[in-house]
Amino acid sequence: MPAIGAVRQVALSAGRDLDATLAFWQGVLGMSVHARYDPPGIAFIVAGGVRLFFGDGVPPGTVYLDIAGLEAFHAEAKAAGVPFTAPPTLVHRDTEGQFGPAGDSEWMAFLKDPAGNTIGLVERLAGEEH
Repeated sequence: MPAIGAVRQVALSAGRDLDATLAFWQGVLGMSVHARYDPPGIAFIVAGGVRLFFGDGVPPGTVYLDIAGLEAFHAEAKAAGVPFTAPPTLVHRDTEGQFGPAGDSEWMAFLKDPAGNTIGLVERLAGEEH
């Protein structure tokens, strides 16, 4: 049986307008395009060492990204007109330490890019920080 390693790449929809999708990822999320190939109209963004592939014909997906300062980002982005599908919400208190240090809490907010991909922004806070 092969040894499976880290996640290398995640495929996300580019939608009908690759420029609009990339502008969202750059302008709203502050991420840089790593590579773009025209034709065929595909692009890559690297997030924490994982390639995000954007291509036509790929169904919309969901990607979760770590973020520091989730509440501040949410307030600024919302004030700038970025629509969120869910505001920052406590989703898990890790009392057992199953996903990180015991006692941490995990908060998430969700938004969609122009191609319909869902972006979950995740912040883990120590103890009762939030």
